[in-house]
Amino acid sequence: MFCTHCGAQVSTGSQFCNTCGRPVNPSAPPTFSPSAQPSPTSYAGTIPGTPRVLYAGFWLRFLASLIDGLVLAPVVIVFVLILFAIAGGTLHMTRPEKGDPAVIVAIFFFYFLFYILMIVGNWLYFAMCECSSWQATLGKKALNIQVTDLDGRRISFGRASGRFFGKILSGMILNIGYIMAGFTEKKQALHDMIAGCLVLRR
Repeated sequence: MFCTHCGAQVSTGSQFCNTCGRPVNPSAPPTFSPSAQPSPTSYAGTIPGTPRVLYAGFWLRFLASLIDGLVLAPVVIVFVLILFAIAGGTLHMTRPEKGDPAVIVAIFFFYFLFYILMIVGNWLYFAMCECSSWQATLGKKALNIQVTDLDGRRISFGRASGRFFGKILSGMILNIGYIMAGFTEKKQALHDMIAGCLVLRR
């Protein structure tokens, strides 16, 4: 059975719709268009008894990113020290001559390896945390905010990955993509719009 007002599926015997809160009348003809069904967040806060949606703004999200940076910093430092130790050991074993092109190649190789591993590490951290039951990184969880899809549901790893790599575009345009979270209607940054996500306060 479906609600005749918003089109949401309603359990048999229910007197009220769990989505819009309106009385269910099984005998009334549908008044909604299946192609234009509103999302659950459309009614949030407008019907008595439904929770109000609170979007996380720019500064709250900025603070969460600072906390994530502090969490990840020790890992990065340890990783850099390990790479330097490996690079130093490699150069000591090969004992290249002064001005040897192999030294320059080795330096660029380790720099490139560091850069790639940092991207992969950050991607896995953000994507796996935001698609988990937490729906948040450690920084977001500390501030009681979480990432959802446009209907307030938990996102998949693929969507979380799209959101992460969308941040590249947000940063490329002078960080305007990030600043958009401060003035868009639903406090969405550019990468949120690209991935179809919301960042909500719990």
